[in-house]
Amino acid sequence: MAVIIRQVAEQDRDEWDILFEAYCKFGGDEQTPEMRDRVWGWIHDQSAQTLCFVVENDQGKIVGFVHFRSFERPMPATKGAYIDDMFVAASSRGQGVVDKMIEAVGAYAKEQGWDIVRWMTSETNYRARSVYDRHGTKSNWVTYQLNS
Repeated sequence: MAVIIRQVAEQDRDEWDILFEAYCKFGGDEQTPEMRDRVWGWIHDQSAQTLCFVVENDQGKIVGFVHFRSFERPMPATKGAYIDDMFVAASSRGQGVVDKMIEAVGAYAKEQGWDIVRWMTSETNYRARSVYDRHGTKSNWVTYQLNS
């Protein structure tokens, strides 16, 4: 599939909104229009951390997105990239789009001088993990969340 990976633009809002809502439903997270407004604001706020690339197919339709940000790494005294969200429309899955998104974030990280790109997924997300295994190494780290 021929696609263009690029930074999100204001005119992408409606298509991004549909995809982000679908992503949240896929992940079992409830999301309101107000929450999507907040995230959209972060993406376009130069002082916020969240960056967004979208995937545009050869018909000019947005079929995927990746949200990512930099993070500081005190032990090596460097910065890295953390991918928070990756999503591809069902109609475009299995066509190498995720590979291209990961490669685009990797290239951006390299341009910025960031030395690592990290992301996580569900242990049971086998389809995505089969793609991720081509691009990275599963770490030995276990993720925790503070009890509320």
